[in-house]
Amino acid sequence: MRAQSELGRGWVRFKRNRLALGSLIFVGVLVMVAVAAPVLAPYSYTEQDLTARLLPPLADGHLLGTDQLGRDVFSRLLYSLRTALMIGFAAELVALIVALGVGLWAGWRGGKAESLLMSFTDVMYAFPSYLFSVLLVVIMGRSVFAIILAIGIAGWVTQARLVRAQVLKIKNFEYVEAARSIGTGGVAITVRHILPNAVGPLLVTTSFAIPGAIIAESGLALLGLGVAPPTPSWGGMIIDGYTYVLANPHLIAAPLALFSLTMLAFTWMGDGLRDAFDSSEEDHA
Repeated sequence: MRAQSELGRGWVRFKRNRLALGSLIFVGVLVMVAVAAPVLAPYSYTEQDLTARLLPPLADGHLLGTDQLGRDVFSRLLYSLRTALMIGFAAELVALIVALGVGLWAGWRGGKAESLLMSFTDVMYAFPSYLFSVLLVVIMGRSVFAIILAIGIAGWVTQARLVRAQVLKIKNFEYVEAARSIGTGGVAITVRHILPNAVGPLLVTTSFAIPGAIIAESGLALLGLGVAPPTPSWGGMIIDGYTYVLANPHLIAAPLALFSLTMLAFTWMGDGLRDAFDSSEEDHA
């Protein structure tokens, strides 16, 4: 009940922030558009027409024109959105699973287990996560699955430290001590008490980590290590269009605009969640 009340108070505060709420709605719309990309896209993202190369927007039935291979930019933009969100959410899920495993175990068990796990975490924290993801992509390849694993495995450290800190704080609360005194097991306490009360801070870090994963994939594309063709991605579209930017600015304008709006939406949503749950914790204190 306490966890539910904290989440409820956080949600009420979040809804008062119109910019954050609007950003959440915008992200929800993006997710729906990405899911419906096969229905909304007027052309296949691989369909080429070399007789219709580099058409401007609205020409010959192409809403945003065509690229250097005659592919419809609007269709590729929709599938790029799908790729970006898939990588962002899936990579953060991988990172969150690792972070929860390490943070919960270290915080709850303590002792040598905590020392070993946090020493390993500190070593990983000292190693540049982006460089680590580059190395993993080089080893595993440029498939979407490999990039998701690379970004997720490289990005769990900060959240693991947060989870451990939350466990160390929550496990000393009276209701947790009471549960332990009546013989409740560690797994049950974690599921019933610790995880629900750590949801707020994890939501905040997750809302910032998802766009971070999307940016990481775009950065990999700039290095030639992004999603392998023909699967479209924002980074790939920007790189492909850069050569033609002076004569055909629409090739990078569309992916850059959608990329920027998506990053802003996640940032404003994360700021709203942080303000909401920070205020909720202050009220409880």
